[in-house]
Amino acid sequence: MPDSRRWRPSYALDFRRVLAPLRRGPGDPAVHWDAPGRVWLTANTADGPGTLGLRRLADGEFEAVAWGAGAAILLDGVPSLLGASDDDSGFVAHHDVIADARHRRPGLRLPSTGRVWDALVPAVLEQKVTGIEAHRSWRELCRWFGEPAPGPAPAQLRVPPTPTAIRSIPDWKWHQAGVDLKRRTALVAAAGVAHQLERAASLRGAEGRALLRKVPGIGVWTAAEIAQRAWGDPDAVSFGDFHIPSIVGYALVGRALDDQGMAEVLAPYAPQRQRAVRYLEAAGVTRPRFGPRMPIRDYRAL
Repeated sequence: MPDSRRWRPSYALDFRRVLAPLRRGPGDPAVHWDAPGRVWLTANTADGPGTLGLRRLADGEFEAVAWGAGAAILLDGVPSLLGASDDDSGFVAHHDVIADARHRRPGLRLPSTGRVWDALVPAVLEQKVTGIEAHRSWRELCRWFGEPAPGPAPAQLRVPPTPTAIRSIPDWKWHQAGVDLKRRTALVAAAGVAHQLERAASLRGAEGRALLRKVPGIGVWTAAEIAQRAWGDPDAVSFGDFHIPSIVGYALVGRALDDQGMAEVLAPYAPQRQRAVRYLEAAGVTRPRFGPRMPIRDYRAL
């Protein structure tokens, strides 16, 4: 029998938008929304793999059902997953566009999975490549090296590869998945110390990100991407991103910015700079459709 619980948030909650950062592209094998409005998530926990099925009932309460060895941990984490541990009380909007986005989206909160490894693998895969490339590699690695999702989850769902599975991948299979040497080296190095890296979710903030960056191949951008999901870090801006400086720049000062310029514009929002970025993203702010685009490469053909 599956484990289950019900939970009612005490705050406005935009269910889909809060969980959106956890989905890595279309066809993500670890996150799936089905027609009735249920989200399915798979995870590696301290107790083992698990599947979480989560849906909002008509009365606003959430029904969570979980399967697998990690079921209890996943159920315990439901409130934080839905933003209960997120505190935006000190946030002040210094720009009209952010103030308007906050007013229009009171249910936007930052999710916290409590799990570093499952956020680390796709973050490393997304380094210096297009989303199309990274999401393809993520799907293939999950399909080839991840376990089937426990319970009656959709057939395509897989649990992300464990550190042991990542260390077992032969070179030719990395190549087949389109993962270059730099990213695979970072993943293998992280897999060797994965247990220690989970402590970053308890340290949180800059200290947690600093721990992640001790792994060769994990820099500021990757640590921020992990922190945003593993502990809902409100200040972890993805410096080094191809798109975000332009989004922030055009939204707040009317022109493209580099990382230094973005840091200066977002400085008044510290220690909640990432929250400001999330409001801009939620408002649908995008960079102008001109200029060079990052090319899509296929490492399997090299």
